[in-house]
Amino acid sequence: MSRFVEGEQRSQLTLLPASLEEYVDAENPVRVVDVFIEELDLTTLGFSGPAPTGRPGYHPATLLKIYLYGYLNRIQSSRRLEREANRNVELMWLTGRLAPDFKTIADFRKDNGPAIQAVCARFIAICGQIGLFSHAVAAIDGAKFKAVNSRDRNFTRGKLKRRMEQISESIERYLQALDAADVQEGDRAEAKSARLTDKIAAMRARLGELQQLEAQVLEAPDLQISLTDPDARAMATNMRGASVVGYNVQAAVDAEHHLIVAHEVTNVVVDRTLLAPMAEKTKAAMGVEQLEALADRGYFSGEQIRACEESASRHWCRSPLHRTRKPPVDLAKTISPISPIRMHIVARRTSCSLIDMPPSKMA
Repeated sequence: MSRFVEGEQRSQLTLLPASLEEYVDAENPVRVVDVFIEELDLTTLGFSGPAPTGRPGYHPATLLKIYLYGYLNRIQSSRRLEREANRNVELMWLTGRLAPDFKTIADFRKDNGPAIQAVCARFIAICGQIGLFSHAVAAIDGAKFKAVNSRDRNFTRGKLKRRMEQISESIERYLQALDAADVQEGDRAEAKSARLTDKIAAMRARLGELQQLEAQVLEAPDLQISLTDPDARAMATNMRGASVVGYNVQAAVDAEHHLIVAHEVTNVVVDRTLLAPMAEKTKAAMGVEQLEALADRGYFSGEQIRACEESASRHWCRSPLHRTRKPPVDLAKTISPISPIRMHIVARRTSCSLIDMPPSKMA
């Protein structure tokens, strides 16, 4: 066993314990996070100062370092960030061995949303000052993020119509069963009639609730409402009809260094009306006068393209697909009369009656 690499004994005492500085090398990205945040004027950016009374709180710079570290390492949960602050050497180096609980981290993220956006804008401005956006080419795309709202708590006109038809059919079926139970006699028939009466009353109450929701849907600007998260909307996630109740998050990424230069959270269902606003926001963030924007065919719109041209933004957007029906196969033009084997194969593909004809009779 002496040929293997051996580690240190856990109980080994040292005269000079290793410092946190020795565990973080000079090329570690956390050093960039530390320098960037220490150079910011957090009060000007909108972060709140210390409370005049009570127990001293954590400095906004400490919580911002934890938040940015989680962003860089794909750690979104505040509970996971709390665990990492207690065991991660890089976070210990960033925070000076401070470990806020998850509620403090979550409240910081909730209460300082605009200030965190200002920090992102400041970072993009620094990137522009050092010349990272010299080419001014950005790709724009969107993603659907699920909200805290189930599909059963989201209503559209079509969904309400289907549910009201189902409830009406159920009421009609229960009424027929009630009529059949009234003809019968005995205790079992009376108990069944009572159960059916209760079900019919519940169905009618539910139908009244859906009618009230229908009035709210018709008053909504986009003919859609969500009860748990009022701002969330049902959005299609692919061409097969799958949908999710959430938000449409738009992002513009620099084509050279792959940096997110602009983002926007919206509840607009489709991307067709978002090309020009995102291009204008990206151009302002990059500090350029002319921008080349790349987008997929989901952004194709004549009005948006004209708006981009008027704002000095060149666009590269694919046109949508147009499905066309394939013409029927003409056997007379496709098959040669001196090729009975080929005719037999094509006839099999087109489900023609020639499939039952033997090749010997096709000559």
